[in-house]
Amino acid sequence: MKDDVMPSVVQMEYGQLQDLLKEVKETIAKGVKLPEPKTKKSFGIADMWKIRTNAKSASTMFRG
Repeated sequence: MKDDVMPSVVQMEYGQLQDLLKEVKETIAKGVKLPEPKTKKSFGIADMWKIRTNAKSASTMFRG
């Protein structure tokens, strides 16, 4: 394996560098209501049945 690594030197103008390094003052939005987290759905027998059915149909597709 060939290991030719060139040093990465980026040349840019001073003004562009200052724009990239400028600190941005951010404000926090007040009065915004986030949606309430939904209750976690439990894993039931119907979910297991669906997984098994899909697995069976997928396996028949690969056999033939």
